[in-house]
Amino acid sequence: MDVLLIGIAGPSAGGKTTVTNLIRKEFSQDIVTVIAYDDYYKEQSSISLEERYLINYDHPNAFDSELLIKHIKMLKNGQVINKPKYDFVEHNRCKEFERIKATKIIIIEGLFTLLEKEMLELIDIKVYVEADADECFIRRLKRDIKERGRTPEMVMDQYLKTVKPMQERFITPTRKNADVIVLRGGENKVAIEMVTHLINNHLQKGENYGR
Repeated sequence: MDVLLIGIAGPSAGGKTTVTNLIRKEFSQDIVTVIAYDDYYKEQSSISLEERYLINYDHPNAFDSELLIKHIKMLKNGQVINKPKYDFVEHNRCKEFERIKATKIIIIEGLFTLLEKEMLELIDIKVYVEADADECFIRRLKRDIKERGRTPEMVMDQYLKTVKPMQERFITPTRKNADVIVLRGGENKVAIEMVTHLINNHLQKGENYGR
């Protein structure tokens, strides 16, 4: 199977998931698979929850990128993978896996999607999503309190200690690796249409997979 790989990166709460979902809606759902880079946080059952709290989750070393790249290669070869799932409350991988089959379109979205050289060589269309820094922080604050069991103090402390400096060090520089930069996240309908058009151009070998 010919697999088209789209990589979507950008800062925390910058709109990556929203853009991913908007692109996904433009195609038949049975040919699109979305893989969250966040599910590839390293397994940490060997340490306590208190110790897990101290880990810098905004550093590339917190992720098992090697496993993700291996899985992407398997999918591009038409193989099935057992994708890990991550629990943000426990700061650890879930015990169960998600069985994923190769589809015509695979979208990978996450902070470091455009960082690793080996990953960049696999990605066909590279997208960087960004939004105003204050807006990103507010989104992250609301999300982490509602969905991840954090307190406002925990969110602010993590943002200042790791999120902001790691973004400046590792994530923002990957902007230069993008084929398309989507400003204002999901609000930028023109940029999303352009990405959709690029996907269709890649897929059109006598057949259009759009609706």
